[in-house]
Amino acid sequence: MGRTAIGTARVRAAESRRADRLFDDPLAAAFVRAADAAGRPPDGPGGESPTGRVMAEQVVLRTRFFDDYLRAAVADGRRAQVVLVAAGLDTRAFRLQWPDGLRVFELDLPDMVGFKEEVLAGAGAVPRCRRAVVGVDLRGEWAGPLRTAGFDPAAPTAWLVEGLLIYLTADEAAAVLGTVGDLSAPGSVLSFTHGGGLARMVRQTRTGDEFRPISDLWRGGLAEPPDAWLTRHGWTVTAHGKAALAAAYGRGSERPAEGAFLVAERG
Repeated sequence: MGRTAIGTARVRAAESRRADRLFDDPLAAAFVRAADAAGRPPDGPGGESPTGRVMAEQVVLRTRFFDDYLRAAVADGRRAQVVLVAAGLDTRAFRLQWPDGLRVFELDLPDMVGFKEEVLAGAGAVPRCRRAVVGVDLRGEWAGPLRTAGFDPAAPTAWLVEGLLIYLTADEAAAVLGTVGDLSAPGSVLSFTHGGGLARMVRQTRTGDEFRPISDLWRGGLAEPPDAWLTRHGWTVTAHGKAALAAAYGRGSERPAEGAFLVAERG
């Protein structure tokens, strides 16, 4: 999965070079250079194939939406901590403007964390918040290490689960979201992607070699519609359609984005 993160960084670096970019991630190029120097080829979105372009568009769209979601989630001061679950090579702690005193926790596999921290140190990157990095396998127990890093389960939290659930089995995905719920005080919010044509892309990629390394990693995620799962577990859910968002951002496509981004609040 580390190589898919590098592919995502390539997409973010390319978007950041556009005059009409939807976000600016200057550190993405540093990850790409480090990966190239280490001889790590990407398995991820991008490329010239139709599926590659669609996947790259999805990354750009979700990056901008989740940027906006997090800004709004902490703007009123109700939430003073953010948790990025499976943070990958995300650099929001460095590139977004955060309220004074806000804490950002980043969770990912130890190998991913090691690569990321080495590149960030080499780039002289300075976070714009109080940042804590936790190396964990999210398929196991991770609430304890998060608390040890300073997370306060009694305080409302803004959670982001970006690009993870499709890589997990139904039981694993439910366990991750269940832990999020257990750690969420009233007023906490959570966002992740729902749908988006991934099942169709799985079928397409299994007929060729270009994206086989990615599709072989996909396990399907939750066994029921995520909005139904969240509602059943005490969240109030709002769906934001991807096609409408792409149009609002001025990024129409020959294949309109499918699915939605879910934003849920804990009562």
